[in-house]
Amino acid sequence: MSRHVLILGGTTEARELAAVLAAHAAVRVTTSLAGRVSRPGAVDGEVRIGGFGGAEGLAEWLRVHEVAAVVDATHPFAEAITANAAHAAAWAGTPALVLRRPGWRPGRGDDWHPVASLDAAAELLPRLGRRVLLTTGRLGLAAFAHLTRTHFVVRSVEPPEPPMPPHVQLVLSRGPFTVAGESALLREHRIDVIVTKDSGGEATAAKLTAARDLGVPVVVVRRPPLPQGTTAVPDVPGALAWLGLG
Repeated sequence: MSRHVLILGGTTEARELAAVLAAHAAVRVTTSLAGRVSRPGAVDGEVRIGGFGGAEGLAEWLRVHEVAAVVDATHPFAEAITANAAHAAAWAGTPALVLRRPGWRPGRGDDWHPVASLDAAAELLPRLGRRVLLTTGRLGLAAFAHLTRTHFVVRSVEPPEPPMPPHVQLVLSRGPFTVAGESALLREHRIDVIVTKDSGGEATAAKLTAARDLGVPVVVVRRPPLPQGTTAVPDVPGALAWLGLG
């Protein structure tokens, strides 16, 4: 009888893990996607779209579908999902793991300004620049809506949700990005400060190198902490080892 593994997905690592597990004869894999992106990338194995109805709903799903293990491979800023997954797994008695890629680290020549939240980033911005590349996703622009004297270039995969700042130029694009492309973008829009979340990974890291090369400061929103007692690994091989398949 195959082991049923539930992946809470939406990241590159989630897709990579699903591909490996789907090819394993002894594993049944289901990837759950929140449905926030209208055209998610292809995922191997079974796929479900939408929420579970909170932690209690997820715990019930784990029981009904006889899930042997949960791997939370959501975005590092999907704080509510990660908290619900931890509670649900504990209630259902299901082993749980967080697969979280390492965060970025500043290097020589970087001008980074770490902050704890989008609100803190908005408070800091007027002291750093007036032309901002905002790469924090389509949610959360309300934190910057009061900055009426700042011009924002907002890059996201899909159109952002209001409220938004009054002066916004939208760039719809999906990574991976190159250093040359990011440098050209910064020059074209005369960007003098970048705001980003510490999502980690290589796909969107090129903007950090471009900022260093051009002397552009970067406001980096720190990740929320993982729930207490969480078991976490930084990559797919670590997740496979935890599942006993490494």
